[in-house]
Amino acid sequence: MRATRPALTAIALTTVLATGAPALAAPSPASAPPAAAANCPILDTRLSWYGDNRQKLQEFIDASGGCTHPGAHPLALFDWDNTLVKNDVGDATMSWLLRNDKILQPAGQDWSTTSRYLTAEATTALGKACGDAATAGSPLPTSTNAGCAAEILSVYGEHVTTGGAAAFAGFDHRRINPAYAWGAQLLAGHTLDEVAAYARQARAESLAASPSDAAQAVRTVWVRYYEHMRDLVGTLRRAGFDVGVVSASPEPVVRVWAEDLGFAADEVIGIRNKTESGRLTAHLADCGAAPADSVITYIDGKRCFVNQDILGIQGQAAFQRAPEAERQALAAGDSTTDVTFVGDATGLRLAINRQAAELMCHAYRNEDGKWLVNPMFIDPLSALPCRYPCSTTAYTGPDGTPGPVRDDAGDVIPDQVDAVH
Repeated sequence: MRATRPALTAIALTTVLATGAPALAAPSPASAPPAAAANCPILDTRLSWYGDNRQKLQEFIDASGGCTHPGAHPLALFDWDNTLVKNDVGDATMSWLLRNDKILQPAGQDWSTTSRYLTAEATTALGKACGDAATAGSPLPTSTNAGCAAEILSVYGEHVTTGGAAAFAGFDHRRINPAYAWGAQLLAGHTLDEVAAYARQARAESLAASPSDAAQAVRTVWVRYYEHMRDLVGTLRRAGFDVGVVSASPEPVVRVWAEDLGFAADEVIGIRNKTESGRLTAHLADCGAAPADSVITYIDGKRCFVNQDILGIQGQAAFQRAPEAERQALAAGDSTTDVTFVGDATGLRLAINRQAAELMCHAYRNEDGKWLVNPMFIDPLSALPCRYPCSTTAYTGPDGTPGPVRDDAGDVIPDQVDAVH
């Protein structure tokens, strides 16, 4: 999936890995002859989608896939958490790490080394709660030290200390969620193989758990694969699509979960730690010539890593929308985290409705007719009692200031009704 792109043709737009192996590719914008659909893989008719979404997805697969255009490999990209599965595998792994004493004491017992955006208040609170029970690089006893576990969970999950102070500051809200990044940065000191082993154990627990486990202090996070999305991913592959994942969870964790849907390691992009002497560090992979540790696969950062790792676009240009002929044909997501890379898709854009305002403003406006909205496949949400505030506060600027959501032409999107549930 880490690729550079050669010359493109109108029908087959192919990505080639640095090794020369076929990789994820861009869309093939062409119409299907009527007779071709009979040879195309079919989405499972036993799985019910909202409205005519299955029909629209099938028509897109028929018209765009290799069964109509032999040799073509359109690109389809999916978010992971709450798009291909119910709930969050990063959260599931964090919970497992805390319950199994796998988070290591920072260097010099200085928590500021774990994130450039951690506030002084958070650094102090973590140091006080976790103390000096472990030497630098040794496991913190979070399974027995409830105060340490609670402080880490508060900073990670609520973005505040247990005392209510802001835990992170000074970041670009369109390029990084520092709490998401911190979840990966706390893996520092472990090897990739170790993290994969932890993720497998966390996965087994999450798949065996029930929703009632949420009553635990440090809970086992209940996770389930969406069978509709498993079927969609498989059908796209059979139709000749190259399929990949772009997630804001730690990359080695998502790789473990994604194996069950047939994704190879190089078909997954997530939050990626740099390594030193074979062990993960608290420093993160670079993108877009941005300052170190300032970009992850989050909102505009997702576009950056798609453009850099798949399309081979380097430097600041990776933050800009790529040429239409090179971009993904289909993309799916559930959160504001996904709005930029899903909006970049040239054929269909699937929004799983978790009531993420900015994403849903674009999806419901559906200016070009390429958006599909589907309720969550497990425990769908009830309709919002009021409209999404698209025209006023549904957009978050780089400095965190709310504002109106604008379409590609720069026009403010009117407030939208939550109609699909």
